[in-house]
Order: sequence, then structure tokens, then C-alpha cells
Amino acid sequence: MEEHLEIWDPSGVPTGKTAPKSEVHREGWFHPTVHIWFYTPTGKVLLQKRGPGKETFPGLWDVSVAGHVQAGETPMEAAIREVKEEIGLEIAPTALAFLGRFKSEQAHPGGIVDREFQYSYLSQLTVPLDALVPQAGEVEALEVKPLIQFAEEAWGLARPGHYVPHSGAYYGEVVRAIKSRL
Repeated sequence: MEEHLEIWDPSGVPTGKTAPKSEVHREGWFHPTVHIWFYTPTGKVLLQKRGPGKETFPGLWDVSVAGHVQAGETPMEAAIREVKEEIGLEIAPTALAFLGRFKSEQAHPGGIVDREFQYSYLSQLTVPLDALVPQAGEVEALEVKPLIQFAEEAWGLARPGHYVPHSGAYYGEVVRAIKSRL
């Protein structure tokens, strides 16, 4: 069954309406999503390689975990659910530090217009990489990369076509926030 998402107005206020995810993307309606950035105490960031069958940015490296907030769900509930689904890790709400809410608008081939309010969180990765279980079809691979290298490649735009093209300002916020916790 297809996910149903809340429809928000361009300022991020819920309209009280919901629709199937495919319709939300086809019509370009704003909706909430979650991003969870995991980092290690040794200064590395967990990245996921998007599955080859993904409608948007297949095969590119992206945020540790990301997903849609389903209708009736809070961003925190969605974050905990998505972490379990995408990497097989159970976490408590106290393990997530709120980074901020970011507005993002991207048009994709095939008529997908993705307009999101991304609730972004940070969390320390407390298990080894091999303890994580990538979700089949969604996540092709996982890797931990030194924060400095990630910052140069993604925030510094040194490797276009390798990472999902989030804005430089967004990547900068993530890098600075992780660095402040090390």
C-alpha cells in the first residue's frame, strides 16, 4: 500500500489534507521528510548509497537515513521508523539531536517535483558498520567517510554526480554541527 503524506503550504503549515506519495510528488505539494545523519566519535559520517531502482538520484551517496513522514506521524516517529527500516538499527528518541528544519525544492525527470520540509537530526553511531543492515532495494551500500573528506567532496562540491545535490548551505550546516560534537 502506498504511503499517504500530509500536504503543507509553502510556508510549512499543514493544510489538513493528505494524498498518496505519488500524487504529492506529481503535483509538487510540500510535505515533511526526515534526514538522520549518523557520525562516529572518531570524526566520520555514515553515508548510504541509494538503490539503483530509486526514482530520484539512484546510485548516488546521500544522508545516512532519509524518508517521508507519513500522515499522522510526527517527524521524530518517522525518524525512528526510518532508521529501523533503512539500516536495521533501533534507537531511542533521546539518541536524536534536532539540527533544524530545511526547505528543499527539486524537479526530477519523469515529472517528480519534490518540495520538502526536511526535519534533520544528528545521532552518534554507537555500533560498528557491519552491525547495520541496509534495506534491500532502498540502500545499495553503507560506508563511513572522514568528515573532512565528506566536507570537501559534498559541501565543497568537489565531486558533482557522486552525492545527492543538496544545497551547499545544507551540507555546511550538517558538517559544522557534526564537527561541533567531536
